[in-house]
Amino acid sequence: MPSDHTVLSRPSTPAETAPADPPALIAHILDRYHETHRREFPEAIRLARKVEAVHAGVSECPDGLADHLALMADDLEAHQQKEERVLFPMILGGYGPTAGFPIRRMMAEHEDVEAQLKVLRELTCDFTPPADACRTWRALNDACRKIHDDLVEHMRLENNVLFAPFLG
Repeated sequence: MPSDHTVLSRPSTPAETAPADPPALIAHILDRYHETHRREFPEAIRLARKVEAVHAGVSECPDGLADHLALMADDLEAHQQKEERVLFPMILGGYGPTAGFPIRRMMAEHEDVEAQLKVLRELTCDFTPPADACRTWRALNDACRKIHDDLVEHMRLENNVLFAPFLG
């Protein structure tokens, strides 16, 4: 579900424009997704903390969203470090065909992210702020939708395009 506008960065790259060969695709993933996540999560967490503080007690307030985003960011950083330090160098070094275990581990972690994304959608009422929400709350929901959409596309590229050829 792409957002009508982006808040923190450019929109997700459509799959058909992503490079197909592993070295170019890895470079694309690192630049477009890993670095984007590292920039955008702290801002979304900041927005969530502000909304939770200002609107505490309001029934629609996304209580726990900042903590959930922080957990997601920590888990994602650990995941991306494994890819950057172990898996991607294996693939780039020509050891992709022997990378079945690390690839399957990354794919299992992607399933964990999918569960976290489900909670994100629930906490943000499917990224829909109340009709009278302030600009910060609207920006927060837009940021969360962007994070969601980027993570979905990021995982799709890795699972279906980058990893698939090595899982024979």
